[in-house]
Amino acid sequence: MTYTNPVLNADWSDPDVVRVGEDFYLTASSFGRVPGLPLLHSRDLVNWTLVGHALQHLEPAGEFATPRHDCGVWAPSIRHHDERFWIFWGDPDQGIFQVNASEIRGPWSRPHLVKEGKGLIDPCPLWDEETGEAYLVHAWAKSRSGVKNRLTGHRMAPDGTSLLDEGKLIVDGDRIPGWFTLEGPKLYKHDGWFWILAPAGGVETGWQGAFRSRGFFGPYEEKTVLEQKDTEVNGPHQGGWVRTASGEDWFLHFQHRGAYGRVVHLQPMRWGADGWPVLGVDGAPVAVHAKPDLPPQPAAAPATDDDFPGGRFGRQWSWTANPQDGWAPHHSGDGLRLSCVRSADAHDLRKLPNVLTQRLPGTPSAVEVALKLHSEEPGARAGLAVLGDAFGWIGLERGADGVVQVVHRFAEGVAERERDADRPRLAPEGRVRLRIEIGAGARCRFFFDLGDGPVPSGPVFAATPWRWVGALLGLFALAPVGPGHAGAATFTHFRIDSL
Repeated sequence: MTYTNPVLNADWSDPDVVRVGEDFYLTASSFGRVPGLPLLHSRDLVNWTLVGHALQHLEPAGEFATPRHDCGVWAPSIRHHDERFWIFWGDPDQGIFQVNASEIRGPWSRPHLVKEGKGLIDPCPLWDEETGEAYLVHAWAKSRSGVKNRLTGHRMAPDGTSLLDEGKLIVDGDRIPGWFTLEGPKLYKHDGWFWILAPAGGVETGWQGAFRSRGFFGPYEEKTVLEQKDTEVNGPHQGGWVRTASGEDWFLHFQHRGAYGRVVHLQPMRWGADGWPVLGVDGAPVAVHAKPDLPPQPAAAPATDDDFPGGRFGRQWSWTANPQDGWAPHHSGDGLRLSCVRSADAHDLRKLPNVLTQRLPGTPSAVEVALKLHSEEPGARAGLAVLGDAFGWIGLERGADGVVQVVHRFAEGVAERERDADRPRLAPEGRVRLRIEIGAGARCRFFFDLGDGPVPSGPVFAATPWRWVGALLGLFALAPVGPGHAGAATFTHFRIDSL
């Protein structure tokens, strides 16, 4: 039996992985979306399901009341120690945080600030089971600190709550010929060596490095252990090593794919005669490979479809900022009933915190949802969006004359507000079925169906990523600024099907 990469074909950015018994758990960057720190589970490293999130709100809450798409949770590390799960991450504007839980599904502790500071990113802890010592390594974001391309090491309190020193530069990428943007370190102890697996070279074109030293604080020697070579996998790097119960070694990492974000690949890993790890096939990523020697599992992937049972949305959805009072869906019957939130920024979905999003699928797909607009408020609108640095959406809006219309709007990356992508059309019953077909290159075609079949709308829209985040699918309900409640919209039967 074989598997085909990527094993997670959507934006599960900066993955890290840990094994506990027969189970594997993965987390990833979630940046400014809430809930954050997604938790995925697998028994075979190939088939993954989303089982929850470790972070229910971003802190401090006021800082994330509006979207900050490139801030928040950067490159987390997940570990299991002392019968607890631990996740450390760097917020580039605040410092290094930690949460922990006795069970993967929680409850998880509130975020604890382990080290305050600007530009502290990509932390990874290590508890040395032989000595009882604990350590932490992290990288630097030049945008906040003026420093990059280096790794700093600390002794850490064994309870994971604080660092015991000011830190020491343990790997300086500027001293390694040809290396730049060294970041994303993952720290291990193996065969008497301290190992740091860390990427360099940037997300689109980089490579995976390995560093080893007999002592945590160095000196370290380095080697490139995974790079694109003659494959189609650009920039294969930044991820985590995991060993199965039977002793097989595997490495999960990302590939940057533009609007699709950072998709996750699984590489075989072995230890060479020289004691260094060998990833993929002789350091090149594999497209197809024999599955790990683990019990066969049914095909699985993180959920995308949603019937919104009981008016609730599934765990695949995240808000674009901390949710506020008044956003909560109405729990009456099936279907997602969202209040039309009043906003002065209703003309620009990129600025809105109350957009419910999920990841753009990495293969050609059709996205559909049924929508009914209940609001009588002129200017109230609701729809289905593709969100990125540029955005496009299709949905319903009640006009100043009281008539509900199908509208299709977009904004370029440099535009400050949306404009029509097609002429409005009457929606006599205030309901519509919406469809977006996402083809090669994340090129999107929009459709609406008023009961007589899908009708194409507007030109093709090429989805774009945010700064560090792939494009997102979004559902929203809005209204202009004004007094009182502005009504609601109901979404039903959300589906993503392969094309």
